[in-house]
Amino acid sequence: VQLQASGGGLVQPGGSLRLSCEASGFTVRSYSIGWFRQVLGKEREGVACISNSDGSTFEGDSVKGRFTISRDRGQGTVYLQMNNLQPEDTAVYYCATAPYHCSAYGPFSRWKYRTWGQGTLVTVSS
Repeated sequence: VQLQASGGGLVQPGGSLRLSCEASGFTVRSYSIGWFRQVLGKEREGVACISNSDGSTFEGDSVKGRFTISRDRGQGTVYLQMNNLQPEDTAVYYCATAPYHCSAYGPFSRWKYRTWGQGTLVTVSS
């Protein structure tokens, strides 16, 4: 089971990016997939989660209405569409798998997440 996050980069405030989390060794529908972000020196923050069984989604309060998580119809990729990006969204973004529905035990409980991708850097700056 491996995850590969990509799609980060430099974007101006108000801009958009789409991150991808590509799975290998398993199908993304087998697990819930969460996106997290981390700024150096701060706790890792849950951003969004898409559930394994029914595809229901959850977004963190700080990104609600701006970020959308989705997965493709095939086996392998989960996306994080990020709109109206702001400087405070600057972070390294990670994706991770969890064997439970997003709603079980809280969508961003760190202990649920077993496999992590390597992270992709998003920088929002003018």
